[in-house]
Amino acid sequence: MEPSIVALWVVILLVILALVFAFINGFHDAANAIATVVSTGALKPGQAVVWAACFNFLAFFVFGMSLFGLSIAATMGKGLVDAAAVDTHVIFGALVAAITWSIITWYHGIPSSSSHALIGGLIGATVAKAGVGALIYSGITWTLLFLLLAPLLGFALGALLLLMVSWLFRRSTPLRADKWLRRGQLLSCALYSLGHGGHDAQKTMGIIWLLLIISGVATHDIKSLPWWVVAACYAAISMGTLFGGWRIVNTMGQRITKLKPMGGFCAESSGAMILFMSSWLGIPVSTTHTITGAIVGVGAARKFSAVRWGIAGGIVWAWVFTIPASAFLAALAWWLGTQFF
Repeated sequence: MEPSIVALWVVILLVILALVFAFINGFHDAANAIATVVSTGALKPGQAVVWAACFNFLAFFVFGMSLFGLSIAATMGKGLVDAAAVDTHVIFGALVAAITWSIITWYHGIPSSSSHALIGGLIGATVAKAGVGALIYSGITWTLLFLLLAPLLGFALGALLLLMVSWLFRRSTPLRADKWLRRGQLLSCALYSLGHGGHDAQKTMGIIWLLLIISGVATHDIKSLPWWVVAACYAAISMGTLFGGWRIVNTMGQRITKLKPMGGFCAESSGAMILFMSSWLGIPVSTTHTITGAIVGVGAARKFSAVRWGIAGGIVWAWVFTIPASAFLAALAWWLGTQFF
């Protein structure tokens, strides 16, 4: 569809659909930010979601106001598929697939990646329309590489931080250490939520940017993205976090491994470091993969048998299926879109 003939009502509806995805992203991924702080008793569930949601939105001032920039949005908008091959049906297919997969995995309490569902959706819908030649393989390769590296980095950094913090508190009683680290979890949860909001909100921005490019509203310069899009995406993801995807909290906080304040602090801190680093590099990673890897690393560093490896293995299989499953759903949604819209 040419920019000149993209109807305004189509653009408005797709922007709304994109913001629905951002809301569901926050809703689905709330467990990533609050599971550890709730399971260790540092905050009550209601307090935790408000705390995380506030820092999700405060990321607007850290990322949206250019301290880290909008490099993730630029990668999502132009780094994975050829923008010339994208039309409103492609964007519709990508968003419908990502929303559908996120709801399915939330319902079953599976901590899958909403981000990779969106990436898979964008790839699947683009291939359905224009074939594999419209894919940008360098960007996809980096994304798939970090699909593997993010949880491994989380695992290694989480384990390392646990050893370091354990050494720092070696002369403290367990009760005293827990007291201080529960307070420390307020900071680690805030930093992780800041990184999560700043990282994941940009993925929706990238999709809206693509839409505005094909509708003639924005240029191929990410700086042409209107400020209201940036603010709306941060608001949507923080509102989603506020409502919290409680079905996944137990899986993240207790089923993988039993977390104590020290483990929760180390998992959140290592996850936050990776998110800030990947945002600076402009490489979209999964916040879910990152924090899950960190939680497993913390559990394994404490005691290898403390990790329920069967649960962890089931989560990994969900990760493996996310991109191909969402790509298939996107191709189907793209076809339905072409038939009825």
